[in-house]
Amino acid sequence: MRDLSFYSVIAVNTAILVRYTVLTVKKRIEPSLAMWIFFSIAVVGSLFSYLLDGDFSPLDNILNTSDIVLCLTLSAVIYIYGGREARFNSFEKLCLALVGLILTYWYFSKAHFTTNLSLQLIQFIAYLPVYNRMWKAGRNTESFMTWILLFLVSVISLFDAKGTLALIYSIRATACTAVLLLLMVRLEIKKNRPKPVPETKNGG
Repeated sequence: MRDLSFYSVIAVNTAILVRYTVLTVKKRIEPSLAMWIFFSIAVVGSLFSYLLDGDFSPLDNILNTSDIVLCLTLSAVIYIYGGREARFNSFEKLCLALVGLILTYWYFSKAHFTTNLSLQLIQFIAYLPVYNRMWKAGRNTESFMTWILLFLVSVISLFDAKGTLALIYSIRATACTAVLLLLMVRLEIKKNRPKPVPETKNGG
């Protein structure tokens, strides 16, 4: 089962990367460059703190390892094809500042387990601006298929996670993508809801 989940994670993340790249190049979606840059920083820090916390290899937390390839590549694709604006809003700047503080703390304390948990909390917080945008938006600007695959790959990785931190990473990813999918479904229901017919006033 572990071998199956291992190769499934790699295969699905590769499919996500290809699909998201195509949709971005064709301008069919409007991904946030800031979000993917932020994710790139967080997943790199998360993997290294995981490796240093115990006797693990990058393949023992395959979701985190494959996420690094996914996030870094998509950040480059979005920068080149999705627009060159890399402006961070106030919330995203705060998140980046928190990451900087966490990495500084890690450098001096060598507390790998605590650092990893803190970075995973930051990855959860990074979703909040997206959740807020999706809640207020009038239309869906993300790809259903991509986020369904991201959800599935997170679930699959639960069967291959080695160690507490790898398991927490997979659970956190599953929960975050599930919430985003629910918000996307809400937008589709809202869009397809019939608009009320305005009442006409009778003369006389």
